Amino acid sequence: MRHANSGRKLNRTASHRAAMFSNMAAALVKHEQIKTTLPKAKDLRPIVEKLVTVAKRANDKTKLAARRQLIAEIGDEVSAAKVIDVLAPRYAGRSGGYLRVLKAGNRIGDNAPMAIIEFVGRDVTAKGKDSGPVMVKEDVEA
Repeated sequence: MRHANSGRKLNRTASHRAAMFSNMAAALVKHEQIKTTLPKAKDLRPIVEKLVTVAKRANDKTKLAARRQLIAEIGDEVSAAKVIDVLAPRYAGRSGGYLRVLKAGNRIGDNAPMAIIEFVGRDVTAKGKDSGPVMVKEDVEA
């Protein structure tokens, strides 16, 4: 029986789940909006909201400790810096509820319920920024 065991297993081992949510949290912080399955989005939401709360509580004395805690959780120094420098001041006057989960229909291949998870009041220019190599067309002279 699973008494007092909360959270979904998502058909993964514990280490795989931890790595997956760490990667998803880094992607969400970087792009401020990602599309994933609905159960993953629902499980990712409290993880990222706690990260923003840790960054909000950081003052001058505890800023280094908070930065290290965020790096340990996310695994990315750039994303941890963005949480502290950009997201924490943005949500300084808000006591929770930094993310929203929007249902986005079902996936074509396996009919899995999809969702878009995004920050409330997000920066729309962050979506897709630095998401991989970009093809540059060069002028070909014959």
